[in-house]
Amino acid sequence: MTQYIGKPLSRVDGVDKVTGKAKYAAEFNVPDLAYGYVISSAIAKGKITKIDATDALGLDGVLQVFTHENRPKLAWFDMNYKDQDAPPGSPFRPLYDAKIKYSGQPVALVVAETFEVARYAASLIQVEYDVDEHETDLASNQQEGRKPKSGVASLLKPPPPKPRGDFDEAYSASAVKVAEEYVHAVEHHNPMEMFATTVVYEQNGKLTIYDKTQGAPNSQMYVAQIFDIPFSDVRVVSPYVGGGFGSGLRPQYQLFLAVLASRELKRSVRVSLTRQQMFTFGHRPATIQRLALGASPDGTMSAIYHDAVAETSQFEDYTEVVVNWAGMLYPSENVTLTYKVVPLDMYTPLDMRAPGGVTGISALEVAVDELAHKLGMDPLELRLKNYADRDMNEDRPYSSKELKACFQQGAERFGWSKRNPEPRSTRQGHNLIGWGMATGIWDANQMPARAEAVLMVNGKLRVSSATADIGTGTYTVMAQIAADTLGMPIDDVLFKLGDSDLPLAPIQGGSWTMATVGSAVKVVCEDLSKSLFKLAKKMPGSPFAKVDFNDVEFADKSIRLKSDSSVVVSLQAVVDSNGGRAIRETSTSLPNMLEQRKYSRSTHSAVFVEVQVDEELGSVKITRAVTAVAGGRIINPKTARSQIIGGMVWGISKALEEESVMDHHFGRFMNHNLAEYHVAVNADIHDLDVIFVEEHDTIVNPLGVKGLGEIGIVGMPAAIANAVFHATGKRVRDLPITLDKLL
Repeated sequence: MTQYIGKPLSRVDGVDKVTGKAKYAAEFNVPDLAYGYVISSAIAKGKITKIDATDALGLDGVLQVFTHENRPKLAWFDMNYKDQDAPPGSPFRPLYDAKIKYSGQPVALVVAETFEVARYAASLIQVEYDVDEHETDLASNQQEGRKPKSGVASLLKPPPPKPRGDFDEAYSASAVKVAEEYVHAVEHHNPMEMFATTVVYEQNGKLTIYDKTQGAPNSQMYVAQIFDIPFSDVRVVSPYVGGGFGSGLRPQYQLFLAVLASRELKRSVRVSLTRQQMFTFGHRPATIQRLALGASPDGTMSAIYHDAVAETSQFEDYTEVVVNWAGMLYPSENVTLTYKVVPLDMYTPLDMRAPGGVTGISALEVAVDELAHKLGMDPLELRLKNYADRDMNEDRPYSSKELKACFQQGAERFGWSKRNPEPRSTRQGHNLIGWGMATGIWDANQMPARAEAVLMVNGKLRVSSATADIGTGTYTVMAQIAADTLGMPIDDVLFKLGDSDLPLAPIQGGSWTMATVGSAVKVVCEDLSKSLFKLAKKMPGSPFAKVDFNDVEFADKSIRLKSDSSVVVSLQAVVDSNGGRAIRETSTSLPNMLEQRKYSRSTHSAVFVEVQVDEELGSVKITRAVTAVAGGRIINPKTARSQIIGGMVWGISKALEEESVMDHHFGRFMNHNLAEYHVAVNADIHDLDVIFVEEHDTIVNPLGVKGLGEIGIVGMPAAIANAVFHATGKRVRDLPITLDKLL
């Protein structure tokens, strides 16, 4: 039998990517293509009083300049502008009116025969404003924090649970206390591929749209609703995504502008954003957190308080699950968790890898480390002392939780038992050496999804679903599931995705794609196997005429009797018996909510980090790190390890480098390029190790898998911050940990 599940196979799309055969949204060239260039607002708040495009329109090759003054009439209601990831509020409408809501807002689109002419023409357009006073500083506006508005998003981003016990009384009576404030700056996604949309206009008015997105059906819905186009007349295609990290969960404004221009000019149009414009939509919101922990002398946590205040826009209430994790990870009887948002004159924040999770854990796990230091306890010992067997927020068991095994295996691999607990106790020349650790947790969700499986006339299998592959290896793992389920060589399996014409799937995010689409692939292949068996039973002289389905297996491109492998019918023969016609099934996979709701479903990790800190320069180097993950069944250890390593690298970046710097005088991000917005590079990465702890879970989904996209980053920044303290004796609670904060 074929057994691809669990094998470390290389990516099936790898060759296309490294040879340049894979095409991205801005690389689909079509005849008569025009190019759009976006003009961004120079102010953070106010009103456009005049746009003079005379000089631009006089240039040869300029086709039109679109502004709020000449845009067509479009959908009126907010609901038409909402997408699958829209938070409560009124979604941003590009070129809607003269009002400026944030710096960098698109105020005009120049369309020309070439990109170069469009870009030059944009420089000739004069925009005048009436400027209003703006507010972009979270720290100075904390007092404006309020409870966020609720909406559909609350189902996936639940508000903090009600307090349990009496925190104030328990904290007051605690023998050992920690109470501190933790801050992290705004961060931007900055995937390698910038946002672009190529709209192919057909003479019948239908549109084929090549869009950078983490959900082709989401972009299709957005376009159809706003422009009042039948869904059948809008096809969105996105076979490859050059990194998303959450930035592609919502349709970005270049999609709207490209469609608008294409429909008005009745020709194909491409709109691409610059790297600077990648800073003009969505970001991880700056957040200020306050934590207070109380414990008895033996380390038992008696009181937990976690409060967070985060920014949102003036027009939508973006929220994250920041504080809930404390009540899940630690079984204190007295817990108060609060979360507020502050509306500012900025664009709505956007989900960014492990949204809320890495934010909250980065503060919580540092506070726990501070408590361990005050108690004189080993940080690992303190976490084991306060190990939660149940989710205390919901008072229900976990579907599976092998976090103790993560602690044990990670600590052993890292050599944690050799740690000298005293800060500044270990040196190598002028470098101080520190060891730190942290816990990680992330949701293990499953969403509804559909998939199609077709056994084609040539005997090969084509499986499809309108999901995305944002670099995670979706093409590969789905092919592995299909190949195993129908007993076929993986070379004979083709998985298709990234097309709104394919069976419906949700946006790819939240670490739920493997559980969601993988389950749909398994179900549809099982349904196809039953259809194939029924046809095999009806074949003349069939050896399966009186055989039950449970008595056969699919292997080696055939159906065979379990008890006698010589009794066999090839799948090609089944297709031939069907008049040479392909055999297809379309199936839906739904979460088993009745069973799942009885449990909390989470992925867990333990992170161990070693740092070197140059005592004279303040520079921090991550010399080695180990992440042990309890992530359910691992479909492909190679792509799974890649996901965790990627998260660890980003954790290094978040802890030490990433920070979008706002000049509050202008209300604008100033380091809007990769020269000044620093991310981890090869020179920053050294010995990173991953352990997958064995974990069996029959509740989370039919495959028993848990998503791995986010869990790799969640605990990493806190572990680094804790290691820096151990090395230097200096506690930094303001991420990123830069040189100035250590010197």
